[in-house]
Amino acid sequence: MAKSTVSAPPKKLGSSRSKIIWGLLLVFVGLFMFFIFGSQINSSDTTTFNLNLVHSNAIPIPSVTVPSQIAIYVLALVLICIGAYQLAVGIRSTGALAGVLSFCFVIAFLIWGAAGREFNLEGMLSSTLIRATPIALAALVGVISERSGVVNIGIEGMLLFSAQTAVIAATLSHNLYLGLIVAILTGGLFASLHAVLCIRFRVNQIVSGVAINILGVGLTSFFQSKFLEPYGDLLNNSGIFPVIPIPILSKIPIIGPIFFENNLIVYLMLILVFAMHFVLFYTPWGLRTRAVGEHPKAADTLGVNVYLIRYVNVIAGGMIAGVGGAYYTLGSIGRFDQNMTAGKGFIGLAAMIFGKWTPIGAFLSSLIFGFADSLQVKLQILSVPIPSEFLLMAPYIITLIILAGVVGRSTPPAADGEPYVKE
Repeated sequence: MAKSTVSAPPKKLGSSRSKIIWGLLLVFVGLFMFFIFGSQINSSDTTTFNLNLVHSNAIPIPSVTVPSQIAIYVLALVLICIGAYQLAVGIRSTGALAGVLSFCFVIAFLIWGAAGREFNLEGMLSSTLIRATPIALAALVGVISERSGVVNIGIEGMLLFSAQTAVIAATLSHNLYLGLIVAILTGGLFASLHAVLCIRFRVNQIVSGVAINILGVGLTSFFQSKFLEPYGDLLNNSGIFPVIPIPILSKIPIIGPIFFENNLIVYLMLILVFAMHFVLFYTPWGLRTRAVGEHPKAADTLGVNVYLIRYVNVIAGGMIAGVGGAYYTLGSIGRFDQNMTAGKGFIGLAAMIFGKWTPIGAFLSSLIFGFADSLQVKLQILSVPIPSEFLLMAPYIITLIILAGVVGRSTPPAADGEPYVKE
């Protein structure tokens, strides 16, 4: 009898193609850094990274100075070597490759931009968290809504109108905390409208979200022109929440100024991230929410009130959007400007998708967008030879790149966007 032979499984074409693409990309970026960044600066230039924040309580530490050209060449060589290894052998973790690529490119870019000068790295990192705050809050709105099966793209309108009502209430009452409460209630009210349209009347959830955005832009534009511009000092001058340093923790070098010297809204964002993660994954309510978002009919047969779960989560998400709206006025500049949210609600949805519909993932993704936003501001201060228009586009370009890379790979809750009809 002939011996049976077991043939080896064929190599996956997609895996081989991904290996080649990543290898070539790493080599290309390494060569780009070598010739564009490294060769364009003087060999005698140095870059100094300041690791202390001005007026901070943290213990001061020495700045770090590196030879600009040599440091860029080393980083470029690292990418080229990893790219060559990827082409020859292969590294399975695309996340690790993306992380190394991003780290080397960003550091080389900063060294090139600040060659011959000092760059306040601590200030940029602190600004990253602050600028990521409204994006993270918008992402949390999306997470809690979509985990229960309701798509909410009306976050932008909720942020915008909450920002306006917050500043009006705080200015009239001379009380920032009352302004924050009004913003939270405003967000909850807008979300209630969205919830009723989507859950009760089963309106298309995308259409409802667009309507919320249009309503938010229209109302804020009307109140801005009719009341805030003519009576700015009486209605549009609230002031902002003060920075609250946390004792002991704020003295930790580097970490302290970033996480423990912020205003109330930044702290609320951090608390909400971890609180939502705990509620979603470690409580019965979170289990019911995830069940409703994945298979509402099965949840209903087990006695879960699908409508109640969806109403509560969508409205709670709107209240979180209210906190995000208050950031723009009470936590940032103390006044309302037309369309001041600048699309951050939509960027928050991109962070939610990139974070795979998890609170912590959404927060970490928001830091990427916050970093891009902070970086373009710092680079304008350094007067790098890049047109300011391109620098202003940086957060939105990052959004497009991330969405192009993750859409189709990240899996939303199975019943996301589908209205439920109880039989």
